[in-house]
Amino acid sequence: MENKLCIHPDFKLNGHTYNKDTISELAITLIRDGEAHEKDLGNLILQWFDGNDFITLTTSGTTGKPKEIKLSKQAMEASALATGEFFKLQPKDKALLCLSTNYIAGKMMFIRAIVLGLELDFVNPTKEPLTNNTKIYDFVAMVPLQVHNSITQIEQCKTLIVGGAKLNDKTKSILQGMLVNVYETYGMTETITHIAAKRIDEEYFTVLPHATISVDDRGCLVIEAPLVADHLIVTNDLVEMPNDIQFAWIGRFDNLINSGGVKLIPEKIEQKLADYIPYRFYVIGKDDEELGQKLILVIEHESYTLLPEAFGSLEKFEKPKEIIFVPKFKETPTGKVLRKETIS
Repeated sequence: MENKLCIHPDFKLNGHTYNKDTISELAITLIRDGEAHEKDLGNLILQWFDGNDFITLTTSGTTGKPKEIKLSKQAMEASALATGEFFKLQPKDKALLCLSTNYIAGKMMFIRAIVLGLELDFVNPTKEPLTNNTKIYDFVAMVPLQVHNSITQIEQCKTLIVGGAKLNDKTKSILQGMLVNVYETYGMTETITHIAAKRIDEEYFTVLPHATISVDDRGCLVIEAPLVADHLIVTNDLVEMPNDIQFAWIGRFDNLINSGGVKLIPEKIEQKLADYIPYRFYVIGKDDEELGQKLILVIEHESYTLLPEAFGSLEKFEKPKEIIFVPKFKETPTGKVLRKETIS
């Protein structure tokens, strides 16, 4: 595998051109002398050019305990090429890596640059990655927190992909009035980042060319992407498919609440409440002797009085039986809210 992996001749990292030898020397320097995020990149570089045909990494643990998995380098290359085709990326395009290379999204930004010949700038993955930076980038990936904190500079990004968690409606509405192509992405570690993307003003995700989709008997998305995964990936994501290459994400099957025999989808209820609660929030089921599960509303704030009309658009069973205030939500390292852990 080692001999097959090449560095595209147009690839640059922070303005410098590298071959396998010089980039390996850089990696050793980063690991020895660099800050934490630089050490992570150094380790990724050495892994990418070692004698193995896989890279080892840890999942984010959003829906379970983090686990160590092995991803094929050939599959990662295939994913990079599919992204390049979908977003029409060209050699010498300017890209920004502002995500941790400890996780798959950050790793893949680096791999895309090497495979596609992008000119990549690597910066500390802070919540404000564009600070003191006036450069214009063709392609950038961020998590929602970074987008929110970079909103005044976001037009430095021609194409911006956002993953890790959902963008809130307020940020979306601001972005829609700006000169930047913003895409929400759908994917997971097992699919080597995204297998689908959609513009933020669109309802449906469109599948990238290397994947096909279907639904199972629960209404959950099933992914077949033989170039990046050697088995069918059965998700817990409830979706609606208008055709065979698009889907709308409805919610998580494992978030479903059975309250008095009525099945409630938290994400639908949250959408109805979004205009009335100016803080982060979610709804979740809590064990209840009478109902089995009762619907509760969890708000990230010390205390907040909701206006009566906040619940006006909700059906009878969608109205929360209890409101809980939490000073700070628990999250994964990529910013996904840990719903159950936050209130446990």
